[in-house]
Amino acid sequence: MHNHNNGLKTAALFGGIFAVLLAMGWAIAGYTGNSTFIWVFALIGVGTTFYSYWNSDKLALRAMRAQPVTEAEAPQMYRIVRELSERAGQPMPRLYVSPTEAPNAFATGRDPSNAAVCCTVGILSLLDERELRGVLGHELMHVYNRDILTGSVAAAIAGVISTIGQMLSFGMMFGGNSRDGDRGSPLAGIAMALLAPFMATVIQLAISRTREYDADEDGAALTGDPLALASALRKLERGVARAPLAPTQDVVNASHMMIANPFRAQDVSRLLSTHPPMGERIARLEAMASGLRR
Repeated sequence: MHNHNNGLKTAALFGGIFAVLLAMGWAIAGYTGNSTFIWVFALIGVGTTFYSYWNSDKLALRAMRAQPVTEAEAPQMYRIVRELSERAGQPMPRLYVSPTEAPNAFATGRDPSNAAVCCTVGILSLLDERELRGVLGHELMHVYNRDILTGSVAAAIAGVISTIGQMLSFGMMFGGNSRDGDRGSPLAGIAMALLAPFMATVIQLAISRTREYDADEDGAALTGDPLALASALRKLERGVARAPLAPTQDVVNASHMMIANPFRAQDVSRLLSTHPPMGERIARLEAMASGLRR
């Protein structure tokens, strides 16, 4: 698995986002003459990451107004998830359904023993059982690959960098002083304040896109049916175009967990998308299916 070096790409991207965080600490330390800022920002990043990771399931489920369902209420979901969980040798996650008609699904939770998988009403009515099986295999692999941790860390660090950027901009406006009494360069500080959050966001979203490729590949391996997921992704692309979600802040924060970008294509540029292009994902799955047939 992972023929596209996605694990290596993720590691490199994480190195980049932490480098941006430490660079901001270094810049402010140089501006104020206090090297403590480097360690303060690193600790802030760790603390924020821990909080986001521990509460990721609550935040995402709340954003989608998801409700837990029993086996009697969602027998098809239970049957598929139980089978795939047993095949993977992993505990079965809690199952939820979101009342929205926008077709989508996501997994969340800090580890396989504390995970949840959610489908919207829209996706349950759109896909046949084989396609839904492909989608649920994708979501389970997000859990088993610890992608919730990966996404939470990236989102938390990007959020810290954005906050620090705002603080730095505020400090530049009021003209903080360096240790030797010489004022630091306002232009350099403003450039750092503006560029660092943008860079962090781009890296965070690149991590999200890379993890989607892995979940596609591993989910298709778990189900043994890459073409089922490819067919589901085609339907989801059309379904989201017909019924996109409104980009409220809560949904935006949870969107990186969803199998399909829930917003209209024109609302999101490729650079700032949480998901790879559907065409590329489908092409990879079709190539995987060809390899399995050989």
